Amino acid sequence: MAGMHYDIVIVGGGAGGLELAARLGRKLGPKAGKERVLLIDRSSFHIWKPTLHEVAAGTLDTHQEGLSYSILGRANHFSFLLGELDSFDPVAKRLSLKPILAEGGKVLVPERGVTFSWGVLAIGSGSNLFGTPGADQAHLLERTEDAEAFHTRLLAAFMKASFSTEKTMSVAIVGGGATGVELSAELIEAHRELLDSLGAEQRFRLDIAIVEAAPRILGGLPEKISDQATVALERKGVRVHTGAKVVAVHPDRLETSQGDIPADLIVWAAGVKAAPTNADYGLEINRTNQFVVNERLETSAPDVWALGDCAAAPWVGTEGKEGRIIPARAQAAHQQASYLAKALIARMGQRRVEAPFVYRDFGSLLSLGENKGVGALMGGLGGPNFFVEGLIAKWAYISLHLDHHRAIMGTPKTIVLALARLLQQRVAGRLKLH
Repeated sequence: MAGMHYDIVIVGGGAGGLELAARLGRKLGPKAGKERVLLIDRSSFHIWKPTLHEVAAGTLDTHQEGLSYSILGRANHFSFLLGELDSFDPVAKRLSLKPILAEGGKVLVPERGVTFSWGVLAIGSGSNLFGTPGADQAHLLERTEDAEAFHTRLLAAFMKASFSTEKTMSVAIVGGGATGVELSAELIEAHRELLDSLGAEQRFRLDIAIVEAAPRILGGLPEKISDQATVALERKGVRVHTGAKVVAVHPDRLETSQGDIPADLIVWAAGVKAAPTNADYGLEINRTNQFVVNERLETSAPDVWALGDCAAAPWVGTEGKEGRIIPARAQAAHQQASYLAKALIARMGQRRVEAPFVYRDFGSLLSLGENKGVGALMGGLGGPNFFVEGLIAKWAYISLHLDHHRAIMGTPKTIVLALARLLQQRVAGRLKLH
C-alpha cells in the first residue's frame, strides 16, 4: 500500500491524543482538518481510561460508553487510521503500523507507512511489575480488552461462588493507588447489585483485600484523603494491608511480606511504566521508558512532541515542584492537549510558541461507590486544599468524565449522552451480566 502523508500525525487516542486531534480538526475546519490531521489508535473506539475499573466490575458497558474514533473524526474534522505502532523514525519523519490480522492469522490489512511534518506521541503507559515472580499471571487494567477479560473471569467466579458450598469469593488487588481503591469500591457495588437478583440460597460473601507496599494507600495524595478512603473501604468490608510487599504471585494466592493472602482473582494495579519498545524510536527516554520532553513538550528530536502518561514533562511554574515531573493523570493530558493544539497551529503558520507548558493541579477526586467519593480541590475555597466527600465529591468526579466528553463531542451532545445513559441504567440496571 502506498504511503500516506499528513501534516500532523498523533499516535494514541487516549484522553490527550483524542482531545488534541479534536481541537486541531475543529480549528482547521471541515476540509483542511481531514486532510492535515491524522489520529492513529490500535482500537476502533475510545474509552476514557479512568473508567476502566468500572468496565472491569461490569458497572460500565463498553457497548454504550465506547465512542467510535471514525465518527468522532467526522464530527471534529480529523482523519482516523486503525493500527498499532510498529516503528517510528523521528529523523525521516516516518512511522509504520503492524499488519491487522484475522483470528486465524490471515492478513486483513498489510503493514502501512505514514509520513508526517510534525509528530505527536500519546501512547500512554502500562503497569510496572517490578520483576515480581508470577506477576504476569495477575490481571492488568491497561486497556479496554484487559478490563473486559477481567469482567468475564469475574462473572465466572461469581457464578462458581453462588453454587459453591463455601459461598465465598475473594479478590486481591495489588496496589493502593487510585485504580486499586476505585476498583475495590466498584466490585462491592457490582456484588451488591448481583445479590439483589439472587435467591437466598445462592447468595455469597465477597472478600476483597488491597495490598500496598507503602505505609498508606493513595500515597501521592494528601494524607487526609488517604485516611478518609481507608475508613470508607474498611466500613465496606475491604481489608487494607499497608506496608506489605508482594514477594510472588501464585494462581490462588499472593505471597507477601506479611503472609499469604488467598485469592480467586488477582489484579495488579501497582506502579506505572511506559512500554519498553519506546527505547526503539530514537528518542531520549528515562528509566521508566517515558519520553523525556522539555518545558514545551518537545522530545529530543525536532518536530516531535509527546504528551500524557508516555511523557516525562518537567513541572515548571509551581513553587516547590521544581525538579519533579508532571504526574500521570488525565487532567495533565487534558491540559497538555490544549497547550499543544496552540503550539502546533502556530508551527503550521511558521511561528513558535515560546511560553512553557505550566501544569495546574486542580486536585484529586476518587469514586468510592454509588453516591460516595472523597477528594481535594486545589486553591480558592478555604485554603490550598478544599476537601470534599460524599455525594458532592461523587458528582464532582462524574463531572470530570463529562468534561472529557464535552471536549471531544461538544456540550449539547454530551448532555444528550448523559441523559441517555442515565435512563438506560434506570431501565436495565447498573450491572452488566453478559
